[in-house]
Amino acid sequence: MITEKCVPLTSYREYPLEEMRERAASFYEEMRRRRSVRDLSSRPVPRAIIEDCLRAAGTAPSGANMQPWRFVVVSDPAVKRQIRQAAEKEEYEFYRRRAPQEWLNALAPLGTDAQKPFLETAPYLIVILAQRHGVSPDGREVKHYYVTESVGIASGLLITAIHHAGLAALTYTPSRMAFLNEILRRPDYERPFLILVVGYPAEGAKVPDIDKKSLAEIATFI
Repeated sequence: MITEKCVPLTSYREYPLEEMRERAASFYEEMRRRRSVRDLSSRPVPRAIIEDCLRAAGTAPSGANMQPWRFVVVSDPAVKRQIRQAAEKEEYEFYRRRAPQEWLNALAPLGTDAQKPFLETAPYLIVILAQRHGVSPDGREVKHYYVTESVGIASGLLITAIHHAGLAALTYTPSRMAFLNEILRRPDYERPFLILVVGYPAEGAKVPDIDKKSLAEIATFI
């Protein structure tokens, strides 16, 4: 039998109700400014900022606390070019042959196509991988639980941290991503989850004119 080890909760901080309301409202106002940006600048970003954003992502809850994620941060121009070339090859096949018309119709308002210049322009690509299992120090496989859910939560925290730091990001998922394992030399048990493209918005950057659903459309109170 495994004995549960617990320690006192010392990190929780309670606020007066009015301050709670203000904090919730101000956080919403900050997050509603967040946009997915495809026009990114090549302007350098200090690595320390990215490191702290990754630390924030690493605080995410996960199934059995297995933390089944790996973040590979790519800034090397040669590697970014490899990723762009492989991604565009997949995208050409997607847009020309694989994608059903319904999917293409859904993408049309966003103005996306097979060209992905941001993969080279942005100072950082953060490749998020989901680990199907872990590996113990002695080489044994360690089962991971709720991998997709856990990695999704960590990805959300990372996106939030990047926005909070004052940067822009784009979530990008090529239709097929197995090429990332080869380029980044990652093991087979790590499955590419998404590429997060990170940097400053380019001067004059534009974003699609879209809205988010209202609270009534996304939430039900019972």
